[in-house]
Amino acid sequence: QVQLVESGGGLVQAGGSLRLSCAASGRTFSTDVMGWFRQGPGKERERVATITWSGISTYYADSVKGRFTISRDNAKNTVYLQMNSLKQEDTAVYYCAVLRTVGIMMQPSYWGQGTQVTVSS
Repeated sequence: QVQLVESGGGLVQAGGSLRLSCAASGRTFSTDVMGWFRQGPGKERERVATITWSGISTYYADSVKGRFTISRDNAKNTVYLQMNSLKQEDTAVYYCAVLRTVGIMMQPSYWGQGTQVTVSS
């Protein structure tokens, strides 16, 4: 089992910045990909960014490229999401996840409880 605890959400004005943190504990592995997902009001959950254990390979949704940066500190078992130039459409509950290969697919295997990010005009 893996436990994920997010922090860092809150209310920010458009154009501002926030940094989310996600601390992992339990049975984590060096093959784990970690990622951030979000679910806005009335929307489906979407993948925002992911990062491999080495940190070399990252993925960003088109909507956040150039504004968000994902990073991880393996010594602390923590992944971060630096969010700059925030827009109202970034308002959502942000979830941290551990992704593992199941069969031929890499998919979220564990979720955090979520942290609310609200961007005001």
